[in-house]
Amino acid sequence: MPATTKDSIPLEELSTSKKDNSKSSRSIVKYITIIHWLPKYSRLDAVSDLVAGFSLGLTLIPQSIAYAALAGLTAQYGLYSCLMGNFVYIFLGTIKEVSIGPSSLMSLLTFEYTRNMPVDFIVLFCFLAGCVELLMGLLRLGFLVDFISMPVTSGFTSATSIIIIVSQLQGLLGLKFKAHSIVDNLSKIFQNVQNVRMPDFLLGICSIAFLLFFRQLKDMDCCFGKDNDRSKEKRKKTWLKKFLWFLSICRNALVILIASTIAFYFEKTGSSPFILSGKIQSGLPTLSVPPFSSQVGNETYTFLDMCSHLGSGIIILPLVSVLANVAIAKAFASGSSVNATQEMLTLGLCNIFGSFVSSMPTAGAFTRSAVVSASGVRTPMAGIYVGMMTLLALSFLTPYFYYIPRSTLAAVLISAVIFIIDLKIIRLLWKGCKRDAVAAIVTFLVSVIFGVELGLLVGALFSLIFFLRSPARPKIEVIQCKTQLGNKYIVLKPDTGLFYPAANYFCNKVMKIIHKYDENNVPFIINCERMRSIDYTAIKGIEIISANVNAEKKRLWFMNVSLRTFNNFEAFANNKHFHFIDEEDKISSIFHDGLLINNADEVKEQLLENMIGHATFTCANDNKKGAETLPKLVTNSGDDGEVTLMLTPSQETKQT
Repeated sequence: MPATTKDSIPLEELSTSKKDNSKSSRSIVKYITIIHWLPKYSRLDAVSDLVAGFSLGLTLIPQSIAYAALAGLTAQYGLYSCLMGNFVYIFLGTIKEVSIGPSSLMSLLTFEYTRNMPVDFIVLFCFLAGCVELLMGLLRLGFLVDFISMPVTSGFTSATSIIIIVSQLQGLLGLKFKAHSIVDNLSKIFQNVQNVRMPDFLLGICSIAFLLFFRQLKDMDCCFGKDNDRSKEKRKKTWLKKFLWFLSICRNALVILIASTIAFYFEKTGSSPFILSGKIQSGLPTLSVPPFSSQVGNETYTFLDMCSHLGSGIIILPLVSVLANVAIAKAFASGSSVNATQEMLTLGLCNIFGSFVSSMPTAGAFTRSAVVSASGVRTPMAGIYVGMMTLLALSFLTPYFYYIPRSTLAAVLISAVIFIIDLKIIRLLWKGCKRDAVAAIVTFLVSVIFGVELGLLVGALFSLIFFLRSPARPKIEVIQCKTQLGNKYIVLKPDTGLFYPAANYFCNKVMKIIHKYDENNVPFIINCERMRSIDYTAIKGIEIISANVNAEKKRLWFMNVSLRTFNNFEAFANNKHFHFIDEEDKISSIFHDGLLINNADEVKEQLLENMIGHATFTCANDNKKGAETLPKLVTNSGDDGEVTLMLTPSQETKQT
């Protein structure tokens, strides 16, 4: 009788329970990445992260204000969106360069799905996006992102950049109107060209020029001294290069500061030449549950009504954000593997927690990652300094955000996304793989004309069709051969395994080839060397071919059949229709003696004897012994795309 505790719990059950709890604890702990790096955190790490966090904050805060405007929100919501992502990523993030916050892509998608709706819809959108991302991580659905190819991603991001630039033209020109598409936007700009405000336009152009010039500062070569000079000039060169780099990093904050100062001066003198951001709510966000209902005019939207309005965005936006985050993580992983599941879980929690402080949907951004990487970040702890700077900005600086000109915010956005447009890849793909080039072009055009959500779906579907077409249309190599004794035969060699999409095509193709080369009852051999996998539908199709060939008194053999494929034949088909060649050396004797036997049992015995893992026969052309009976010679292609190889009786032939 097993021993028990005083509460009558069997010790075996108690031990099992402890093991299960220990296993669960380890599973949870492995996702809390701060546990792994915090014990080794050094003073040097702290200093490096402080510098990187401060540099990132100077980039993120002005950008978040601009991204809020892009999403149709006031500036404080952009700052709210910087809070939770940076704090949560400290505990769960895996890539130190990733910074979670507003981005141009997330802002554009948010605006597309919540246009003309109150902020409640945006906050709920953030919450639902986080839930979907978390669910994708728990179900390990990261592989879905792999079905969106790089050309499609490039076309999609280039299209979003074009849409953002066009959408910001009205702010740059000092115009105010509502537009529903890029075509509508351009049309209304031309209709209102006489209303362009010249002060806003000039300030916007100057802001863009300032940003582009300061962007190049970090790449400027200082010309003090010589390369091997160890003197003061070299130290000056080093310090000057660092100073120019710092100015380049701070360019967004600098241009907003300068433009706001100019606007403030004009406001105080009684003139208002610029359209300003307007009054912004000051203070920290209220911690509250995301809204599950909303009042729009006289109509009350329930949770289901709000979800219905968001529609496909509940799936599209999380998918795009995961795609962007994983791409950034891979770019900055420094050769190490990226845990896509961990990134999805982290991104999901960032958005879920962010929705409790009225955040818009967030993700990583290449521009921020580039800044923090160049700043020498050591750990994700840099995020805490960004979060603290955001809290300070919300607490003390929001009254001054009133004076930020809209044209300057438009300039910040245009300067940020203009370099994302990738036209070189189209030219490169067109030279190498036109199929990928077409996928990128289709994605770009559909996204620009009909919307980014439809463009991504069409692009992914386009790539998927091309991906599925290859296994559905296997190529069959046709080889005309002669044995040393002069017997002709034809080898058919499919280039891949066979599954149900390819079954009908393969069978029709084989019958077409058999009828094409039907002369003097020449025998046919299907070389299954590359047919490592085959399903039920394909086997039943091949069974019909074999039955028809036998009925027509023709001869068809199967060669180089793997044990796995043979077992499938045996399980799914009637073996009386199949004839196998267990050894390639026997080809000559079989044809000379006119043998046509059902030798399935012999073949299986031979396969089992020679099996190492799963047995396959060596191709006769690569086998020294087989080469004596199957010399090889390549000739030209046939009219219907079949490659024909003519072999002569001589033992030594050359490939042409």
